[in-house]
Amino acid sequence: MRIYLAGPDVFLLEPMKAAKAKQEICQKYGFIGMFPFDNNLNLTHLSPKEAGVAIYKSNIQLMDSCDLIVANMTPFRGSSMDVGTAFEMGYMTAQGKPVFGYTNDGRLFADRIPQISADLDNWGMAIEHFDMVDNLMLQAAIIVSGGELRSQQITPENYYTELKVFEEVVKVAAEKLK
Repeated sequence: MRIYLAGPDVFLLEPMKAAKAKQEICQKYGFIGMFPFDNNLNLTHLSPKEAGVAIYKSNIQLMDSCDLIVANMTPFRGSSMDVGTAFEMGYMTAQGKPVFGYTNDGRLFADRIPQISADLDNWGMAIEHFDMVDNLMLQAAIIVSGGELRSQQITPENYYTELKVFEEVVKVAAEKLK
């Protein structure tokens, strides 16, 4: 079975190092891990917008070839997860494929939002309190697909690189799907 490895890992200084480590964990549990950079793209003669569209098409093709997704839902550039990863979770959900997720931030979504009160954020808008690690649509997609979500609070210096929670969710996927 092939796992699409989604997450902000593509923005790390050494994304292929992260990809290799994740792929080794996947292999340990009988999966083939597919990282978004696994499709070789030549973007050299494309405008930035054309490159973006080419990457989108490549990632769609890669997701289509995978049996499930494991999404890194660790908050990225804000209180919530990477929006591209959220899209990828939705895409795989729409295909009826199992969705698994993990986050290296053990707090609930509501606890990560800057607030002026328990019910309002800094912009005066309601905060959702569903005891979920991110927006309800994302965690519910995992639950309804039969997947699992794992979370743990990781120290800031390892926030995006620690893989013990990732390995835990891959192990759970292997137990559920094999």
